[in-house]
Amino acid sequence: MASQDWFDKDFYKILGVSKDVSDAELKKVYRKLARQYHPDSNPGDAKAEAKFKEISEAYSVLSDKEQRTEYDQVRAMGSGARFTGGPGGGRGGGFPGGNQNFGGAGFEDVFSNLFGGGGGGAGFGGGRGFGPQRGADLTTSSTLDFIDGVRGTTIKLRLTNGPDSTSVKIPAGVLDGQKIKIRGKGQQSPNGGEAGDLIITVTVKPHPVFTRDGANLRVTVPVTFAEAVLGATIQVPTLGGEPVKLKVAPGTPNGRVLRVKGRGVVTSKGEGDLLATVDIAVPSHVSDKAKQALEEFDGLLPDEDPRADLLARAGLL
Repeated sequence: MASQDWFDKDFYKILGVSKDVSDAELKKVYRKLARQYHPDSNPGDAKAEAKFKEISEAYSVLSDKEQRTEYDQVRAMGSGARFTGGPGGGRGGGFPGGNQNFGGAGFEDVFSNLFGGGGGGAGFGGGRGFGPQRGADLTTSSTLDFIDGVRGTTIKLRLTNGPDSTSVKIPAGVLDGQKIKIRGKGQQSPNGGEAGDLIITVTVKPHPVFTRDGANLRVTVPVTFAEAVLGATIQVPTLGGEPVKLKVAPGTPNGRVLRVKGRGVVTSKGEGDLLATVDIAVPSHVSDKAKQALEEFDGLLPDEDPRADLLARAGLL
């Protein structure tokens, strides 16, 4: 999994957390940043999109106990080290096809020596080898539809170091920019060691209606002014299923969130919910008769300024 990028990128700094951050706090910080920089919240903002991918990469590594330990060990070696292709770890192996560009990762040759794994013949510091050399990791990327990222799917990849194709199971709830490690699907060892891993970077396409919020799904649901004031039962779409009916209570304000239990991301660790945000729709065309009725209605309301509290808190009253 490790790469040269791990020397150059401070994932703790990217997320703004300390090195001893707990798993719970790490998840809390990531969710906050993910909402802030998600492409759906920043349409057309290339910098926000790049930042979102950066924090997703950082969280993908630090939230995985094994990868986090490996990352800390790599960073502890200092930024002066560089990786070079060793026996079996060059750019020769790969995947055929235009969009599947796989390259060997020479990092594993060096890293295995430093931690007692073994080189192909020359040991660390010029000594003898320590044992069989681990095969190099291979990397690729895969683009998924939003629903496949939420529910999980199985994809097929063509490999040059194995059968014509191999099936890879993508778990439910995978995030955009997340890396998935498939053990033993990388390059074979040149001298009897274990095979390297296959690292897949996942891109999840945005959905026209739904967005991710951790294990929850979010959707914005328009309601009329009358429905918000008087109350109503409305239909709300679900991802890949039939709509559900939700009750809008009388006097529901704009922005209120209605919850549908269990209609979010479902994994072995639990299930999220569908969060429907009420958006009061203002008609763009109103007839004279409707305007008159609205003015009569407004005249019957209490004489209150809805902005009075706002101005008072701003120190203007």
